[in-house]
Amino acid sequence: MSLAIIILAAGHGSRMQSKKQKILHDVGGKPMVQHLFDTAVSLTSIPPVLIIGKGGDGVRQLFGDRATYAVQSEQLGTGHATQMAQPLLQNRADQVIVTYADMPLLQAKTLQKLATLQAETETAVTMLTVMGSPNSPFGRVVRDENGRVAEILEVTQAKKRPNSAELLAILEQNAGVYCFAANWLWENIDKLPLRQARSGSEYYLTDMIELAVQQDRGVTAVVTNDPNECLGAGTRAEMVAVEKAFRRRANSRWLAQGVTIIDPDSTYIDPDVTIGQDTIIWPNSYLQGKTAVGEDCIIGPNTILRNTAVGNGCHIEQAVVKGATLPAGTIVEPFTVLKGARSKSTQNDE
Repeated sequence: MSLAIIILAAGHGSRMQSKKQKILHDVGGKPMVQHLFDTAVSLTSIPPVLIIGKGGDGVRQLFGDRATYAVQSEQLGTGHATQMAQPLLQNRADQVIVTYADMPLLQAKTLQKLATLQAETETAVTMLTVMGSPNSPFGRVVRDENGRVAEILEVTQAKKRPNSAELLAILEQNAGVYCFAANWLWENIDKLPLRQARSGSEYYLTDMIELAVQQDRGVTAVVTNDPNECLGAGTRAEMVAVEKAFRRRANSRWLAQGVTIIDPDSTYIDPDVTIGQDTIIWPNSYLQGKTAVGEDCIIGPNTILRNTAVGNGCHIEQAVVKGATLPAGTIVEPFTVLKGARSKSTQNDE
């Protein structure tokens, strides 16, 4: 089945207190929105559709003609934003995934799982859920007596119900990521009711769940086994939490693949970095960009490698190396700064 992916990227993010759009801030080694873009590109040959606002020039500059753009000139909610993609995608794909640009930890395998389940069950929509806490601001996933998804209840709505305490205690919560049967989505997106939000009237994409249930088209759900996937980054403080989650994920990956990391809490490895077996990384080391480190190396402490190719058996201590190629066996002595060059086998030898 053909798949299209819509990335909702129109919000400026005023809570970030920044001159630039929040999704253009770097987290996990690249702009926030690029993580979702790269994930989308890995799953489908149809270019991602980015829903941008009036100030979306930064997003256009980042991706150029690698993406397709739809402009949401009025901020009328997630349902309205999704509808902006209809002229671009109708009759082009069998499935449509909709996700937020500020969820950079979302993984390709999770989106693929949504698409696979939707195709197998032929339901109108498959949604991503997460097990949260009773204090979470996420909408609650309400299931019927047979365990089927019945509705998504926002916290403000739940508080107005007589059984509000019971509803707010529901731990399965909406992550805001959906895979729709494309034809059903476009046939029903204009049926969303206009609701009153804090910022004005909006069309909620979550109301598509209720429409699917009313039409007996069915809703299925995938519970993520990694709650970090659902972390958003709407403030500087939330960016810190997301950055730490990226670091934990990267370090865990390399520890499992035979790399020794002396102190994971003080080691920073970007997602596009590669590292060979039996390399040792000492504290306060930063491996950035598309750095590639070979086997049996010793990196750090207090070292920065940025877009650098490091051969097998190199030893780099308390150095900054940017855009360089280091042959196997290179020793880079402390306090060296090396930029854009092919190194000799030893730097700063005395």
